[in-house]
Amino acid sequence: MRNTLRGLHYQWRRPQGKLVQVVDGEIFDVAVDIRPESPTFGHWEGVHLSADNFRQYWIPGGFAHGFCVLSDIAVVEYKCTEVYDAGGEAGLLWNDPDLGIDWPVKDPILSPKDQAQKRFAEVFGRKPAKA
Repeated sequence: MRNTLRGLHYQWRRPQGKLVQVVDGEIFDVAVDIRPESPTFGHWEGVHLSADNFRQYWIPGGFAHGFCVLSDIAVVEYKCTEVYDAGGEAGLLWNDPDLGIDWPVKDPILSPKDQAQKRFAEVFGRKPAKA
């Protein structure tokens, strides 16, 4: 559904690499580096994926992931390097000002779970590295 936003989710116990593609509709897909030793710790990148542009997006393990739907509907497929571990899942607040993600929606539809996520600094004990 248009303006639905999911994320930012990650697996801490069994980090998943994900290859993401859209087979119907369009999304804005975001990855945030959550590897504490990385020089890009806390940096994000976003791409537009759609059934029309045929792009795929590789998100390595150690990244949080989220997307927002830009079309009336969207069908998103993932290929993951690791099985889903519900007990090892966590998330970050989608609109954390310290991350500064430039989402193309301002008032998204969020699940209660995504509304209740914590800010980056609350989870990792420090703010993101400077760009």
